Amino acid sequence: MFGMGLGEIILIIIAAIIFLGPDKLPETMVNIAKFFKSVKKNITQARDSLEEELNVAQMKNEMLDYKEKIQKTTDDLYSSTNNESREIKEIFSDLKKDENKKNQ
Repeated sequence: MFGMGLGEIILIIIAAIIFLGPDKLPETMVNIAKFFKSVKKNITQARDSLEEELNVAQMKNEMLDYKEKIQKTTDDLYSSTNNESREIKEIFSDLKKDENKKNQ
């Protein structure tokens, strides 16, 4: 636990008994356990919040990619339609010219 061996843990327990005394030791151990529990809870909440933010950022990036694809497709379609419209106008213009030449 925390990179400590059994001997080090026993030494800490003996030092705690000497400094705190047997009457304050149980209360102190409970407080330490509560502290570690709250730290673990806060770390878990922070991790969950971070994962949620990363997921939102990922979804935002995906939506921007889709938006770019849709915009490109729309632009391509608009360009294609304009080109075809221009070609149709040229064809009708040529037909009118040919008809005018025939009528003259």
